[in-house]
Amino acid sequence: MNDGYAVRAEALEKRYGEKRALDGFDLVVREGTVHGLLGPNGAGKTTAVRILSTLIRLDGGRAEVAGLDVTRQAREVRARIGLTGQYAAVDEVLTGRQNLEMFGRLFHLGGRRARARAVELLEQFDLTDAADRGVGKYSGGMRRRLDLAASMILAPAVLFLDEPTTGLDPRSRGEVWESVRALVAGGTTVLLTTQYLEEADKLASRITVIDQGRAIADDTPDGLKNLVGGDRVEVVVAERAELPRAVKVVARVSDGEPETDEDALRVHAPVTDRVNALTEVARTLRDEGVRVEDIGLRRPSLDDVFLRLTGHRTDVPQSKEASA
Repeated sequence: MNDGYAVRAEALEKRYGEKRALDGFDLVVREGTVHGLLGPNGAGKTTAVRILSTLIRLDGGRAEVAGLDVTRQAREVRARIGLTGQYAAVDEVLTGRQNLEMFGRLFHLGGRRARARAVELLEQFDLTDAADRGVGKYSGGMRRRLDLAASMILAPAVLFLDEPTTGLDPRSRGEVWESVRALVAGGTTVLLTTQYLEEADKLASRITVIDQGRAIADDTPDGLKNLVGGDRVEVVVAERAELPRAVKVVARVSDGEPETDEDALRVHAPVTDRVNALTEVARTLRDEGVRVEDIGLRRPSLDDVFLRLTGHRTDVPQSKEASA
């Protein structure tokens, strides 16, 4: 059934002994989009991807990928999907070209077609100049792009990316993001699991938040941010003794009770008339002689959403960058 959705899952269940990895999980992913699946470690993200990619069988519910039932039509589903796990699956002894030709042969393309497809993918993922270099000499981002290329050998309708930029530095992560955008522009649907909030925010047009095996929210990134309110005025004072006065000033323009972070010497609160609120707070703080280190407006982040929905922040902070 072609209803505009590339992935549809209803009430998925998966048990490991007494533990429920998925407990009635629902998901729909529109064709030709990047859909983010966001959640903490152990939430069920990888289990959901493994079921949808036919690697493991579900214990309850039903799921379709590319219009095919993952249980009854598993072989047909595999012919329509690609999967990239958390760690690159390419052979570091072989060259990039040899890796892609090998994957082509594994997919029964035949020698000539495998070689031609390797050339196409090397160009598509901007790896032509490094095609005949050993993969062991590739940067982290290049290895990840090669891994993506390998998953695209058969130009799948749906590509599952399970935390594809784990361990990459910011530049390499950006390279992978550009490759993902190019795939979607070419018509591929991408289901992306990630703990990097910035990644979900930049790539996904819609995000499902999963916790304890269930979907607890599903919306656009902006829609999710609106769950915790709109704009907020934020003030950082110079000394702890200034906090009470700053709270009183912010309270005059806020739509709710100001929140205080005493360690960061920060006061923030939601506001409606963002520009006038900021102007009024800045003027009043100056007139009352409150010394300020910083003042500004900010929108809620996905980290704020995550905290509101799950009661804790993500395991991987937005600012944390790992080396390649």
